Amino acid sequence: MKLFLMIFAWFVVGLCFLVNRGECVIPESILKDIDSVNKDGSYIGVVVPNSFEMNPLLQSSSFVVNQKRPYLEVSRRRFRIGTLENQRVIIVMTGLSMLNAGITTQLLLSLFNVKGVLHFGIAGNANTELEIGDVVIPKFWAHTGLWSWQRYGQGPENELPLESNGDYTRSIGYLKFADYNNDTTTDNLLNNVWYQPEEVFLIETTPEIRQHIFWVPVDEHYFTLFEKLEGMKLEECINATSCLPRAPKVARVERGVSANMFIDNGAYRTFLNSKFNVTPIDMESAAVALICYQQKIPFLVIRALSDLAGGGSAISNEASLFAPLAAQNAVAALVKLVQLLPS
Repeated sequence: MKLFLMIFAWFVVGLCFLVNRGECVIPESILKDIDSVNKDGSYIGVVVPNSFEMNPLLQSSSFVVNQKRPYLEVSRRRFRIGTLENQRVIIVMTGLSMLNAGITTQLLLSLFNVKGVLHFGIAGNANTELEIGDVVIPKFWAHTGLWSWQRYGQGPENELPLESNGDYTRSIGYLKFADYNNDTTTDNLLNNVWYQPEEVFLIETTPEIRQHIFWVPVDEHYFTLFEKLEGMKLEECINATSCLPRAPKVARVERGVSANMFIDNGAYRTFLNSKFNVTPIDMESAAVALICYQQKIPFLVIRALSDLAGGGSAISNEASLFAPLAAQNAVAALVKLVQLLPS
């Protein structure tokens, strides 16, 4: 598998050389540094969306930067090298969205000797049984932004375009916009959108033979380990006067979803929870899950709930207030998990 990843990396380098050498090609000195990093052994890849989520980890006493080679930069991504609780780690920030998360995760796995991936950050909460500040670990992740949008006048009994070719399916389910009109007797020209599985091309299988998956499972061993974190103490106050209504907790949950949308809509939040039994809603985790699944790399996603995805006050989204606290709690859970991993 590692041979395949290195071949893929060199292919990307060669392609970039042909397209735009000055911007894309990885300098020979960097390739030598990558090789040197990999000779030190395998790493846990720590993938995080944004700087405000990453900074509490970098500032933590648990993270010790590699003094000889603190980071490598490839394709404008900075891969930070060090140890976290005596575990060799490479930390990388993806940037916002499924696209950035997928590209960055693939680069990480293609270039470095990674034995597992831990992804963490904040998320919206669609589960009425949990609160802001809680840290959740879903067993499955799905991308809910891949749709087949049905034309007006057609319904569940009508086959979707290209469905007979195996390109699209009605097996997962749909959102009917008319169900959310103020007057439910009124039809809606937006009609229905049908949720679609991702096409995946698994490593060590025949190239160009596609498979499909909607719910991507996290690593069972990582998921089981996280049970030991239930009951850990988390931050509950932003300052001396602003605290959560109860102490936040760690919980393993069934499902999380991602799409290139920031959800601040109570109706869609309710739909996602009732339709798919969803707790965290974010913009990156499913992309990380899909890359790791295709490369057969163990992974786990840790998300701290920063807002109610439109289910709270009509005045403002809670993330503007609670995002820093949620990010800190996500880092605390990450560090505790890493302590449980073999060195």
